[in-house]
Amino acid sequence: MEFFIISMLNGLSYGLLLFMLSSGLTLIFSMMGVLNFAHASFYMLGAYVGYTISEIMGFWPALVLAPLVVGAMGALFERTALRKVHKFGHVPELLITFGLSYVLLELVQLIWGRIALEFRPPEVLQGPAFTLINHSINGLSMVWGAAPAEMCSAADAAIRLVCSPFPATRGFMMLVALIMLGSVWLLLTRTRIGLVIQAALTHPEMVESLGHNVPRVFMLVFGAGAALAGLAGVIGGSTFLTEPAMAATVGSIIFVVVVVGGMGSLSGAFLASILIGVIQTFAVAFDYSVATLAHQLGIQLSSGASDNSFVKLTLSQVAPILPYLFLVLILIFRPKGLLGTREG
Repeated sequence: MEFFIISMLNGLSYGLLLFMLSSGLTLIFSMMGVLNFAHASFYMLGAYVGYTISEIMGFWPALVLAPLVVGAMGALFERTALRKVHKFGHVPELLITFGLSYVLLELVQLIWGRIALEFRPPEVLQGPAFTLINHSINGLSMVWGAAPAEMCSAADAAIRLVCSPFPATRGFMMLVALIMLGSVWLLLTRTRIGLVIQAALTHPEMVESLGHNVPRVFMLVFGAGAALAGLAGVIGGSTFLTEPAMAATVGSIIFVVVVVGGMGSLSGAFLASILIGVIQTFAVAFDYSVATLAHQLGIQLSSGASDNSFVKLTLSQVAPILPYLFLVLILIFRPKGLLGTREG
């Protein structure tokens, strides 16, 4: 039971990290109609800027300042470059953001190097948030923080005792992602700013006639999306690894999330992030192959079938391509996405 709970929490935490990334991309696309290919690069930039600030001022100031720095850089890019090609259509927008991703990668390698950095979380987030203890006689129990050594060692060899810690960094990641979801939803649906932002996409002339600067609104939206990616970078970089390849690691996955959830749908991005995070985590956790499953079910495979490489393929080996298989199925049976309203 503790295995299922920890695996589910790991899947939810990874899914919520994907949502933190995809929410900014969804915000930019839904408000501006721009599919930002450099979004994962802003995530990487947030991790590196956060690392530098944390070395000087500590982790908590970095958590606030790094997203602001990345958001300002995103707004500057929209003002000086993206705005100039916006009138030429989607292809130039894709090309200029695609080029920006390579520029940011080279800048990061020039400034911070190609070697992974040790971006340590604060002491309060180091170690487990809680530990699940599965005792074969007493059942399942939970201890906040790290469990004492005597609680994880059985005096009797016949007693099965398993301690499963859940990292505090993952718990903090889940908390920040949920706060982000609530904040962005309230901003877009319950405030005047949100109404102006949404109206600027569909009725820009009317918004301008009411005295609002539509290009400035778009600049702020792009900067806010980049800031959300920077916030995800600070948390993801301190939880996992801060390295130049981190953008490429999640870059394609967040586009899968946005398409599966529905282009421009924040709630769809949240649902798709959770589904993909849980599916991938359990695929890695249940390291079974067809041959192993058949053996456990008592099914005898022929010698030719048992030697087949496809039969020996385990779920953990297939896990990296599962999101893309999910994407293919969604595009076949529901091209709008899970909760989307656009055809493309």
